[in-house]
Amino acid sequence: MTNQDYDLNGNGKIDPEEREIMLEDRRRQMEDADAKRDSQRKMAWFSLTGMLVFPFGVILTEYLGLPNASTLLSSMSNIYYVSIAAIVAAYYGFTNIGDK
Repeated sequence: MTNQDYDLNGNGKIDPEEREIMLEDRRRQMEDADAKRDSQRKMAWFSLTGMLVFPFGVILTEYLGLPNASTLLSSMSNIYYVSIAAIVAAYYGFTNIGDK
């Protein structure tokens, strides 16, 4: 938003009340952007952690004597890794686009 958008009474200048509104709006925009970055970062880390833990799930089910479970987990791994890689790639891609 431009400064003219905050000139609520249309007198051509930003009065103290309008300045407070402008500062509050900008503060909220910054907080929203920060919260968005935090949630994206958490999502990416959760996804990466899942990529590392998933093979241990296959090993654990095999160790517990559940061969059908380990077979099912192994067959799901192709889709799982592609999906998680897409999430992480999108995070890094949009982060880099947002920085420019």
